[in-house]
Amino acid sequence: MPISRRHFLLALSSAAAVSTLNASRPPAAVAAEVSAGLEAAAADHQVPISVIAAFCVLNHDGSNSQSGLPTTLVDGSSARQARDAAYGGSAPAPVDQLGEAVRLSGRPAQEVVSDPAANLQAAAALLADAQRQSGGSLGRDTDPADWIAAATLVSGRPSLDAQTSFADGLRERLEQGTTLKVGRDVVRQPGRSVDRTGSDRALRRRRDRWHHAVPSSSPVDAPRDLGVEWVEAPYLQTGAGAGDYGNHDLGDRPRSPSLDMVVIHDTECSYDQAMNLVQDPNYLAWNYTVRSSDGKIAQHLRTKDIGWHAGNWYVNTHAVGVEHEGYAISGTEWYTDAMYRRSARLVAYLCEKYRIPVDRGHILGHDQVPALKTEGIRGMHWDPGPFWDWERYFRLLGRPLDRGTTPAGRRLRPGSTVRILPGFAENLQVITGSSAQGTLDGSPTSCNFVPLRTAPDDNAPLLVDVGQHPNDTPTTDVADVGARASAGTDYVVADVRDDWIAVWYLGARGWLRNSARRPVVRVVSRPTVAEIRHDDTAVFGAAYPEASAFTNAADVVEAPPLVYRLGRGQRYVVVDDRPATDYYRAQTFDPDTPGDHVDIVGRTQYLLVYLGHRLAFIKRDDVRLHR
Repeated sequence: MPISRRHFLLALSSAAAVSTLNASRPPAAVAAEVSAGLEAAAADHQVPISVIAAFCVLNHDGSNSQSGLPTTLVDGSSARQARDAAYGGSAPAPVDQLGEAVRLSGRPAQEVVSDPAANLQAAAALLADAQRQSGGSLGRDTDPADWIAAATLVSGRPSLDAQTSFADGLRERLEQGTTLKVGRDVVRQPGRSVDRTGSDRALRRRRDRWHHAVPSSSPVDAPRDLGVEWVEAPYLQTGAGAGDYGNHDLGDRPRSPSLDMVVIHDTECSYDQAMNLVQDPNYLAWNYTVRSSDGKIAQHLRTKDIGWHAGNWYVNTHAVGVEHEGYAISGTEWYTDAMYRRSARLVAYLCEKYRIPVDRGHILGHDQVPALKTEGIRGMHWDPGPFWDWERYFRLLGRPLDRGTTPAGRRLRPGSTVRILPGFAENLQVITGSSAQGTLDGSPTSCNFVPLRTAPDDNAPLLVDVGQHPNDTPTTDVADVGARASAGTDYVVADVRDDWIAVWYLGARGWLRNSARRPVVRVVSRPTVAEIRHDDTAVFGAAYPEASAFTNAADVVEAPPLVYRLGRGQRYVVVDDRPATDYYRAQTFDPDTPGDHVDIVGRTQYLLVYLGHRLAFIKRDDVRLHR
């Protein structure tokens, strides 16, 4: 397994053996010590407490709950060796935060990596020195906004793009307030309004010095200042047959087929391995890859062309695929702040340019893509997995998932439409599983979903996805998505009992806990809902045309009904009431082959709906629409 960002940040030199605070000490005592340490560090170095706290939380991408320290400071020499081993020297060299912090604070390295008070003193010393070097004013009561540009200089991010992402993250934490986790306890700092003018001006000056624009002739389709690299996926013939080619198809999107979705993936390999794979004509291609360490992005296909990434040809033809370096089972270690921010900037740009709706039905995980046939359901992928923070991602997209919703309170009743919004850090669920990349032992873990059960009881069995479990029972395994409602997805309430609600899910009632103390849903203000008109209504994995749309009967391609059946009166929330009914035929290498590389359009009308964890299509004639 290649080294993760959390592991490389913990690769400290002589003090590497002391990576955790004395484990025997009570978490509350540690939290109290951190509170006192924040006060002392702020006073000694004249840095606002909120800046120290936000810097600490952001600086190690959430690993403090494992390390037991407020923050983690990178030893440039040992981290460089670790990263070179993992990335073959392809990633930027880390800044030596630890060495500088030891020099400035006067504390030994052993204390900085083992004692919370010394750790905070070191972080404050770094911030104060950067502020002085930038010509800023010191003082506990100075405006936190005036510290943002300076803080990026000691953030451990060597590239300007990564520093800009860090500045955005610091500003967000200053505005929203900071929760500094120590062991199982927390230290909270309140938020306040932050003026971004000064930090933006300073970062623009840096960008003016460092920025190299993408040439206008480049095939890169991205904001120019993201610095996206063109790493081309080959379109090559691989054998003598007309259909022997790889590793993608040519198209003319968005004119034909239309471009309607963005699919979020993780690579399940290192960034360098992904670069090798996407350039292999015998493998397959996707549109973009985002690197974990710094959010660097590579583009592989022209947007008009079609990657082979979703495991569903219909989705492939209508979607852009964005891969994120990492492993789903250990996602929080790989899904870094820089990755989230730069990916969101790219996706927001694509959605605006190609008019893709910014919602969870059009920006979806690979784990939400339906199979084309029942026999393919069990083999569908489940990335980016339960540790991708959808709520955070959509805030970065500028479209928070709670937009268009109101608190549920006690107003829920059958027929209400709800959006799953459990939060992430505080949403603790049981997840199990093991692979070469990590093990989940079933301890409650922060994640992006709530489980659905067969009855309003925490001990009731999980709801059965008959496609994923035709002959066995559902589990809590990390890859078992069949009884999960993911953040941002919408469902219609079927029943309410005390602290439980049932929603229509895969043709059945799925029960989820939604207590007044811990609400996990909000009411959707203006949904479009499909009411099933009759029993045994079919569900599909694609909106393919009817047979008569094909000129040659031998060319007809069907998406047969999936195993699920919907009953009369059930209701499902509509993602898209006019998805394209088409099949893009591309079976030969030569784009001039008669009858090939053409989009076959049908007349049958479908609806795209939130069916279960995965999306699905139902025919318009089988429902009554309620708007």
